[in-house]
Amino acid sequence: MHIKSKIYNKTLYVLMCGELDEHSASHARLYLDKIFSGNNFNQIIIDLSELEFMDSTGIGVLIGRYKKMKSRQIPIFICNPSKHAEKIFKMTGLYEIMPKIV
Repeated sequence: MHIKSKIYNKTLYVLMCGELDEHSASHARLYLDKIFSGNNFNQIIIDLSELEFMDSTGIGVLIGRYKKMKSRQIPIFICNPSKHAEKIFKMTGLYEIMPKIV
């Protein structure tokens, strides 16, 4: 799992690459918590175009970060989901809490 991030126009952009599963969840959780702790953005866009695999542990990581940002009233949006991510987001209803944007 590799995560890249940048802030542009008060938006935090996050690119997740590789596999988000039980082996990478701890790293992903710590990294996302670190970058999400900043105060210089008012929304988050997570790009999943390079996410090859995600299991239930990965879903838990994203839901946990959603809850933390919801308490700060910072919305999270998903863009460019890979075919695998798209299937999981639709199947689990994650788009209800983290909408997909084009």
